[in-house]
Amino acid sequence: MSNQAGSRRWTHFYSALQLAIQRSAHKWTFDDFAECFPLYVEEDKNGASATFNTISEYAEAQIFRDIGKLFKDYNVQENIDILHNVVKEAKEREAAGEATHDMWREDIEPRTAVAARTVPVLEAEVKRLRESLAEVEGENRQLQSRLEQNMTEAEEADEQTLEFLEKVDQVYKEWQKLPMDDIEAWTVQTQETLKPTLRS
Repeated sequence: MSNQAGSRRWTHFYSALQLAIQRSAHKWTFDDFAECFPLYVEEDKNGASATFNTISEYAEAQIFRDIGKLFKDYNVQENIDILHNVVKEAKEREAAGEATHDMWREDIEPRTAVAARTVPVLEAEVKRLRESLAEVEGENRQLQSRLEQNMTEAEEADEQTLEFLEKVDQVYKEWQKLPMDDIEAWTVQTQETLKPTLRS
């Protein structure tokens, strides 16, 4: 557990807790230890003193570890800092003469007080989610429009391609109907006719 930077309330709390742990760990004095283990202290006072100090330091360190884990599990520093800010803001409002509708009173039930704080937060979150949903729906409509436009263009391109292929197929069929022997003869005759012209 370390004394991280926090509110003044947390700093005072942590310092007081640290002092309490140190006093608790060292409350058992060396004289108390000597009464429990008189022969050991009598035979080796230096060793007994070292053992006593080791036990006290271990107890202190173990308490700090256990409390550090507890603080981490329950976010103690964060919650104390929140409490400090709430108290500070309340004092500032009181000094300024401001009054709020959800000010605590003895006759207010806890459920009502919690609702007064949480309902506005939830309503703001609902509003934010609705705005996000509207934005996403707008983007979806744009994407759908683009998709429909692309599909229309693709269908038109397919129709044009089909028409072109049908024309090619029709030309090919007409080409097959032509008398190939006559065409070949005409081609040879044309070449023979053009030869003198080419030589000159």
